[in-house]
Order: sequence, then structure tokens, then C-alpha cells
Amino acid sequence: MGVRYFSLVLGIVYTLVGLMGFIPGLLSEPPAGAPPVSLDTLYGYLIGLFPVNILHTIVHLVVGIAGLLAYRSWDASRTYARIIAVVFGLLALMGLVPGLSTTFGLIPLFSHDIWLHALTSLTAAYFGFVAPAERETMAAP
Repeated sequence: MGVRYFSLVLGIVYTLVGLMGFIPGLLSEPPAGAPPVSLDTLYGYLIGLFPVNILHTIVHLVVGIAGLLAYRSWDASRTYARIIAVVFGLLALMGLVPGLSTTFGLIPLFSHDIWLHALTSLTAAYFGFVAPAERETMAAP
């Protein structure tokens, strides 16, 4: 898979996850002892695993739509992958620090979000920095 298809796949996945975060039936109540967030609109665990709230859901949508837009060119896809690698790596690290694991009470970054962000970062780092810089061509209609 090339960098453009990475952007497309990540864009689709994060857009769908963002849309899922707006469906209350897919959110379960945070367990006892879960870190509190000051913005608790749509705060819950998406499919019982990933802590999200309204801001987290909006970020998922932005990341997803950016991926879909980046798919349009190789350069944009490479830049997208590099940005995702750095940002999601920072998010994974923030999830490990108690004071930062809720982004100062605004966005939950703890629990299963840590490994998901780390995996996303590592995959994006491969496509953004390691994968061969062979430009893909779009087939003409």
C-alpha cells in the first residue's frame, strides 16, 4: 500500500469513528475510577473500549476528512502521514501522563486510546518517513 492509500484508509476509518462518536447507543458509561473530564458532552467509551467526548469526536472527524483530502495528491498524503505520526505520537505519550491524559480535562487520551494512538503514529511514521518515496500516479479516466 502506498502513502496515498494510507491517507485514504486512515481518512475513512477516522471519519467513521468520528461519526460513531455522535451515536449515543455506541457509547457506554465511563467505569468507576475513570478520569473525569470537564467537558462531559458525549463522554463515554466508544464501543466500550475507547474514551471519547464531543471534542475527541470532532478531532476524529477532522483527522478523517484531512486524510480524505490528502488522498488527492502524493505530496499531501506524505505530509499528512508525517503530521499524523508526530501528533499521534505526542497524544500517545500524553495519555501516559496523569495530568495530560485528559488534556487538562478537555479530551480523554487514556486507556485503549494510548495503544491506538501509538499504533496510528507508528504506521503513519512508516508511510511518512520510511516508505519508498516512489510517487504514485493516478490513472486517467
